[in-house]
Amino acid sequence: MDSKISPREQLTSKLGFILAAAGSAVGLGNLWGLAYRVSQGRGAAFVLLYILIVLIVCLPVFVAEMALGRNATASTLLAPVKLAGKN
Repeated sequence: MDSKISPREQLTSKLGFILAAAGSAVGLGNLWGLAYRVSQGRGAAFVLLYILIVLIVCLPVFVAEMALGRNATASTLLAPVKLAGKN
Protein backbone atom coordinates (compact mmCIF):
# COMPACT_ATOMS: atom_id res chain seq x y z
CA MET A 1 0.00 0.00 0.00
CA ASP A 2 1.28 3.47 -0.83
CA SER A 3 2.56 5.62 1.99
CA LYS A 4 1.07 8.71 0.35
CA ILE A 5 -2.45 9.62 1.32
CA SER A 6 -4.29 11.14 -1.58
CA PRO A 7 -6.78 13.93 -0.92
CA ARG A 8 -10.43 12.98 -0.87
CA GLU A 9 -12.66 13.85 -3.74
CA GLN A 10 -14.85 16.91 -3.22
CA LEU A 11 -17.68 18.61 -5.00
CA THR A 12 -16.26 21.41 -7.11
CA SER A 13 -19.26 23.72 -7.23
CA LYS A 14 -22.20 24.83 -5.14
CA LEU A 15 -24.55 23.72 -7.91
CA GLY A 16 -23.14 20.18 -7.72
CA PHE A 17 -23.74 20.10 -3.98
CA ILE A 18 -27.29 21.42 -4.34
CA LEU A 19 -28.11 18.84 -7.03
CA ALA A 20 -26.63 16.00 -4.95
CA ALA A 21 -28.59 17.09 -1.86
CA ALA A 22 -31.80 17.43 -3.88
CA GLY A 23 -31.31 13.98 -5.41
CA SER A 24 -30.76 12.49 -1.99
CA ALA A 25 -33.88 14.16 -0.60
CA VAL A 26 -36.00 13.01 -3.54
CA GLY A 27 -34.73 9.45 -3.19
CA LEU A 28 -35.44 9.39 0.53
CA GLY A 29 -38.87 10.88 -0.07
CA ASN A 30 -39.63 8.17 -2.61
CA LEU A 31 -38.50 5.46 -0.22
CA TRP A 32 -40.71 6.70 2.61
CA GLY A 33 -43.55 7.48 0.20
CA LEU A 34 -43.50 3.90 -1.09
CA ALA A 35 -43.83 2.49 2.41
CA TYR A 36 -46.71 4.86 3.18
CA ARG A 37 -48.61 4.10 -0.02
CA VAL A 38 -48.13 0.35 0.36
CA SER A 39 -49.30 0.43 3.97
CA GLN A 40 -52.51 2.14 2.87
CA GLY A 41 -53.19 -0.73 0.46
CA ARG A 42 -52.54 -3.42 3.08
CA GLY A 43 -49.18 -4.35 1.58
CA ALA A 44 -47.17 -4.62 4.79
CA ALA A 45 -45.78 -8.00 3.68
CA PHE A 46 -44.16 -6.31 0.68
CA VAL A 47 -42.57 -3.63 2.85
CA LEU A 48 -41.22 -6.22 5.29
CA LEU A 49 -39.79 -8.27 2.41
CA TYR A 50 -38.27 -5.11 0.90
CA ILE A 51 -36.58 -4.17 4.19
CA LEU A 52 -35.35 -7.74 4.66
CA ILE A 53 -33.77 -7.78 1.18
CA VAL A 54 -32.14 -4.40 1.80
CA LEU A 55 -30.62 -5.65 5.05
CA ILE A 56 -29.49 -9.02 3.69
CA VAL A 57 -28.25 -8.01 0.22
CA CYS A 58 -27.70 -4.27 -0.04
CA LEU A 59 -26.12 -3.52 3.33
CA PRO A 60 -23.27 -6.07 3.00
CA VAL A 61 -22.53 -4.88 -0.55
CA PHE A 62 -22.45 -1.28 0.65
CA VAL A 63 -20.10 -2.12 3.52
CA ALA A 64 -17.83 -4.10 1.17
CA GLU A 65 -17.64 -1.18 -1.26
CA MET A 66 -16.79 1.22 1.55
CA ALA A 67 -14.06 -1.09 2.90
CA LEU A 68 -12.65 -1.59 -0.59
CA GLY A 69 -12.56 2.14 -1.21
CA ARG A 70 -10.86 2.89 2.11
CA ASN A 71 -8.29 0.16 1.62
CA ALA A 72 -7.43 1.34 -1.89
CA THR A 73 -7.81 5.05 -1.08
CA ALA A 74 -9.54 5.41 -4.44
CA SER A 75 -13.02 5.91 -5.80
CA THR A 76 -15.48 3.03 -6.05
CA LEU A 77 -14.76 2.54 -9.75
CA LEU A 78 -10.97 2.68 -9.48
CA ALA A 79 -10.49 0.71 -6.24
CA PRO A 80 -10.79 -2.82 -7.73
CA VAL A 81 -8.39 -1.92 -10.54
CA LYS A 82 -5.90 -0.42 -8.10
CA LEU A 83 -6.00 -3.38 -5.71
CA ALA A 84 -5.95 -6.04 -8.44
CA GLY A 85 -2.74 -4.69 -9.89
CA LYS A 86 -1.58 -4.99 -13.45
CA ASN A 87 -1.32 -8.46 -14.96
